[in-house]
Amino acid sequence: MADLFDPLTLRGLTLRNRIGISPMCQYASEDGFAENWHLVHLGSRAVGGAGLVIAEASGVEARGRITPGCLGIWKDEHIPMLAAITEFCREQGAATGMQIAHAGRKANVNEPWLGDRTLLDDEGPWEAIAPMAEAFDGPDCAITHTPRAMTEDDIIEVIEAFGQAARRSVEAGFDLVEIHGAHGYLINEFLSPFTNRRDDAWGGDFNSRIRFCVEIVRACRKVMPDAMPLLIRLSCVEWKEGGWTLEDTVALARLLKAEGVDMIDCSSGFNVPDETYPSGPLWQVPFAQRVRHEAGIDSAAVGAIMRPDEANAIITNGEADLALIATASLHDAYWPWHAAMALGREEALQMPVSYDYVLRGGYYDEGDA
Repeated sequence: MADLFDPLTLRGLTLRNRIGISPMCQYASEDGFAENWHLVHLGSRAVGGAGLVIAEASGVEARGRITPGCLGIWKDEHIPMLAAITEFCREQGAATGMQIAHAGRKANVNEPWLGDRTLLDDEGPWEAIAPMAEAFDGPDCAITHTPRAMTEDDIIEVIEAFGQAARRSVEAGFDLVEIHGAHGYLINEFLSPFTNRRDDAWGGDFNSRIRFCVEIVRACRKVMPDAMPLLIRLSCVEWKEGGWTLEDTVALARLLKAEGVDMIDCSSGFNVPDETYPSGPLWQVPFAQRVRHEAGIDSAAVGAIMRPDEANAIITNGEADLALIATASLHDAYWPWHAAMALGREEALQMPVSYDYVLRGGYYDEGDA
């Protein structure tokens, strides 16, 4: 039975352990460019012992950003700094992933600490696009702009943009690509019956609603090496009656496996503003378990994974193949190292030698120079 510190192989990539750093938007970019902040943010978690570090949702086109501060991968000029980040993380023993994304109707808003609201005229707003011309609005929502319904040409253009983003991810040295198909962003909008009631070949019934997602997977797989893993994050359920279901996710996961997807990153919700969510530790882990067992594909678990024993149990119980942590890694960039100590697995993880000889040898005590 595998545990948290056993290696995990996906195609030609072997992770040193089953701890991943989940993509976390930093809103620290200008014109989509990675900055020193991203190098330190991602690099420090590679130093901290994670097997996989996934960069935040990165726009496949400028209008696909959530905010003006979002990372981007829509032009070749973005590649050099991203390559510096992947090189540093690799030197620390961590694999890297690039999450490629398009925000759809949830684009064109400001950074969350400014209120999650539609950009004002003097803040450089841009046109949002979506399957339908319907705003993400609700009684407590400040996102008020209405997106433009996508034409057939728009759809083809965005599919190609995902493929080009995957190509740039390869050139930047990422070890895997993750497509963001969750949380009410563009792919999720196409999947959901709430946000895709189109009457053409891209909407309506299940097979038509998943077509956009499948074509994006094909565009990405086409430009990626055979040995390079492809992941996709899905919102496995919508927390509102009549929406996307876990059974839909399992059916889609089976199809995506046949198209070359290697792992489903199992999240949920956030597509419509009036969903009612549960709460508590590990609240989304059951989705990863169902997808893993019923679709026969590797899965990643997310959602308030904070404690080493809980993360380890996810793996040892066969609930998922990878535990993705987020908030816990903001509290502690060295969470994997401390998890190894807590679980009695110090031998499974070596810190960089500049740290390791001290931590294992006890050379310095508190207060020493």
